[in-house]
Amino acid sequence: MSKFLKFLAYLFLFLAIFSLGLYILGYGYIFRAVQVTYLNGHKTAFIDDYIYFDNRIIKASETNQEWPVHSAKDKVQPTEELKRLNAELQTAAFLIIKNDSIWFEEYFNDFTENSRTNSFSMAKTITTAMLFKAIQEGYIENLDQPVADFFPEFDKRLTLGDLSSMASGLNWNESYYNPFASTARGYFGKDIKEQILELKVIEEPGKEFSYLSGNTELLGMVLEKATGKNLSEYLSESFWKPLGMNSEAYWQLDSEQGGMEKAYCCIASNARNFAKFGKLFNHYGEWEGKQLIDSAFIAKATQPRFEETPYYGYSFWLSDHLGKKIYYMRGVLGQYVICIPEDELIVIRLGEKVLPKKSGENHYEDFYLYLDEVYKMLNNNAS
Repeated sequence: MSKFLKFLAYLFLFLAIFSLGLYILGYGYIFRAVQVTYLNGHKTAFIDDYIYFDNRIIKASETNQEWPVHSAKDKVQPTEELKRLNAELQTAAFLIIKNDSIWFEEYFNDFTENSRTNSFSMAKTITTAMLFKAIQEGYIENLDQPVADFFPEFDKRLTLGDLSSMASGLNWNESYYNPFASTARGYFGKDIKEQILELKVIEEPGKEFSYLSGNTELLGMVLEKATGKNLSEYLSESFWKPLGMNSEAYWQLDSEQGGMEKAYCCIASNARNFAKFGKLFNHYGEWEGKQLIDSAFIAKATQPRFEETPYYGYSFWLSDHLGKKIYYMRGVLGQYVICIPEDELIVIRLGEKVLPKKSGENHYEDFYLYLDEVYKMLNNNAS
């Protein structure tokens, strides 16, 4: 046998043993990760990757509640800086809702108003809204109810509020680019419930903020058990239908038939539909004359739980940029639904890339830049 053939034989043997080892050690999901990302020209998850996963349908109402269009919409022009940002960061959709009407709307790179893209962690805020709804409907007692009431294997000190405010003390590894970390396994693995039930509380819960996607997944499992409904069904009846979404959405599952929704991420819908959550939150849970969520819940969720981390409440990111009270939904790669109630303003941005945080900052740099340019546009229009 030639040296080259021997080399190929040894290489094949090595790869076979390596692959077998990954499966034995529980890392077989890495092959699925490579198939979904690298073989589609990406290094990580991407905004229209939902087609490569099993999904459950979030049913919409037969009646679509259309967004009103602002009288100034056709006259508004983006600033040059906003044009540059949207091009550089491969924005898919950019909307400005003013006074509950579409004031500015633009789509890019073959995306349209009907295109579904991945919410990523904006789903965390939606899952917490479902928690508030479940409390309101009597499925759950309150934020202080122990997780152990639903899953006795967890520390009795751990509460549902700890999960929502990212203060669980669980041993989940949030590293996004480590293929052996919890997040990669949760995203590409086939049994997320098993993964969550392996977690342990290793630090006292309820004491400090630590952002862990596993918190929201466990919260989703509690909601499923408390309501007796899967998350897609409960989201549909609680919000998707009442808000008159313009189409059904998809929620990624860990596996086919009977799978569990990835509660911490991965609702595939469009910008106009995501914007309706912004309107709901801007109006403190009221929608078209009906209180879908108690205003007290929204008030609590949009205040920091811990003095040391004023930038996070209960699944909402918080900011005082430009002297405004701002709370927003955020997903990796720059998915935003930004609420500024005092100005009756909602800013929605969906896209492929994000600018990194500056040193010491807790918000991505593009978050600030988008808001700066939006207010310039508002001032230009006013003048």
